[in-house]
Amino acid sequence: MVIFDSVQKKKVPFEPVRDKEARVYVCGPTVYDDAHLGHARSAIAFDLLRRTLVALGYKVTFARNFTDIDDKIIKKHLATGEPIASITARYTERYLADMHALGVLDADISPRATSSLEAIVRMIEKLLENGCAYRSEDGTVWFDTAKDPDYCSLSHRCGDDEEALSRIEHEEGKRHPRDFALWKACKDEDVCYDSPFGRGRPGWHIECSAMIDAYLAYENEPYEIDIHGGGADLFFPHHENEAAQTRCATRRTLAKYWMHNGFVTIDGEKMSKSLGNSFFVKDALKVYDGEILRFYLLATHYRANFNFNEEDLLASKKRLDKLYRLKKRLYGGKAGKPEKAFQEAVLEALADDLNISRALAAVDEMVAKANEHLDENPKDKGFKQSVMGNLAWIETVLGIGGKDAYKWFQMGISDEEIARIEDLIDARSVAKAAKDYETADAIRQELTDMGIQLMDTPQGTVWEKAE
Repeated sequence: MVIFDSVQKKKVPFEPVRDKEARVYVCGPTVYDDAHLGHARSAIAFDLLRRTLVALGYKVTFARNFTDIDDKIIKKHLATGEPIASITARYTERYLADMHALGVLDADISPRATSSLEAIVRMIEKLLENGCAYRSEDGTVWFDTAKDPDYCSLSHRCGDDEEALSRIEHEEGKRHPRDFALWKACKDEDVCYDSPFGRGRPGWHIECSAMIDAYLAYENEPYEIDIHGGGADLFFPHHENEAAQTRCATRRTLAKYWMHNGFVTIDGEKMSKSLGNSFFVKDALKVYDGEILRFYLLATHYRANFNFNEEDLLASKKRLDKLYRLKKRLYGGKAGKPEKAFQEAVLEALADDLNISRALAAVDEMVAKANEHLDENPKDKGFKQSVMGNLAWIETVLGIGGKDAYKWFQMGISDEEIARIEDLIDARSVAKAAKDYETADAIRQELTDMGIQLMDTPQGTVWEKAE
């Protein structure tokens, strides 16, 4: 496999720390609000990476953290009076529900900051012991970037460019503007925890370094993990600071490779709450099925910036509809072994830094050729089983195509209309069982007049709204 390493800024062969094993850590959400499309884009991109590695034969251990103590969470707690634990539990649950709707697999390891305090404190103690951290008068513990000769070797953004400087917190007590807090001393209104440094709470950057070291890191290897991933906005300063902490605390390199997904924009503007155009996943799911959103977000290469607009989303759905029309054509059939050539074509594309365009082109070609063959050979049972195998394999690798083919084309119909249609279908079945074919035919015609197409299968009568 070849991946684009953000540090080397080029595609490189993926050579894991240990043969055929891949340990992957992706920065998860800060759980103070609902998930937005930026969260969804990142989750889907690295879900595809995980599925691809598994399909290529790697033993994958995948971790995604939850930041459940943070200034934004405390602000919501102080504004509402709701306990921190209640806020973070609610938004963690909502995040996971949204990701499930998008077909994102659960992480193997899901550490939380509040349950990792011992690991965080241990790492800070190491940094103080080796002189890479210091305490200011108010008791805050700072990482001393001047003590790390390799600081900024990750992002190469230690110049004085305005954008880089704007991403650094400006606080009193620091020796150098780029130093950052490892442990924030308690303020009167803060939520605090006991530690050897006094009451306070962890800084954001230390959380991920400590979690990786505690829950995921290889033992006795120069690299702690194989791949660290996240959104492009995290590269500096968050990932830069993570790498520095681990390097100075453990004398090891945090990750062998770094991967970052592109930004999400909405009709051309970078998604940002300050711009008032943040698009929550929960709102999108009220209008579109999760698989439609997944396919739309998946179909653009993960490193490219993504411009979300509904016109493109609807066009993407039509492409996905073709796969479901093929599946509907094979309704009730059993899946056999997928075609080896088809698998190889898709995996060859995905092994090239997740080249989703080539992978989906291979899927499109398979769908078109399958339909052509079935037009000429409608009773080719072996071929049908092979195609069903292809579709089942696509679901495993791409996370699409797993829904009932007929229900897919029933989306967008109101519950009341569905109930009426199914009542008529039940009445037709009763009439057929009583050999009252005149009534059965009349009901079928009524459904036809409503734009409903019926298909009697060994599994029962299925229906869809005609286009």
